Amino acid sequence: MLSRSWRWSLAALALQYLGVFLLSALIWPLEMAAVKLVAGWMAGAILAIAGTEANLADPKDSEDLTWGWLSSRVFRFIAAGLGALVVLSIVPQAILWIPGLSFAQAWGSLILIGVGLIYLGLTAQPFRVALGLLTIFSGFEIIYAAVETSALVAGLLALVNLGLALASAYVLTAPLMEQDQ
Repeated sequence: MLSRSWRWSLAALALQYLGVFLLSALIWPLEMAAVKLVAGWMAGAILAIAGTEANLADPKDSEDLTWGWLSSRVFRFIAAGLGALVVLSIVPQAILWIPGLSFAQAWGSLILIGVGLIYLGLTAQPFRVALGLLTIFSGFEIIYAAVETSALVAGLLALVNLGLALASAYVLTAPLMEQDQ
């Protein structure tokens, strides 16, 4: 959320899916939790290829660091902090509402959902929207792992991740396809 470089954002997405794997492995067998990790990294690879094809600009390519950029970063950091405070107040109730959900899983999943919602509210760029949607969905997957332990559900959630990444890649590269004609 704080980085303007699409490459750093994808690296953060890879770390995010590593965290989703670790939190899911607390409930699911290691093989099923690994499905989340592999699907998340594949979604990141799809977005990386689309970002390379679409020639997404890095901040140093587009403009220098300005006060506007610094204030935007500070605003995003404060918004994330406020989202963390909201999550901190919701976590005890979430543990009561969802049986089998541990404190770490509730905290991690609700943080991901909150940060993803904030991220969606602050951007309109297709690549950033894709990252926000994948972040929200990652939080949902952690909560759903506590509720359902079916292998079919793990596969379907992985399919939704990949479908979301492919749809986002299409949106990123569609303007290039129109220029080629």
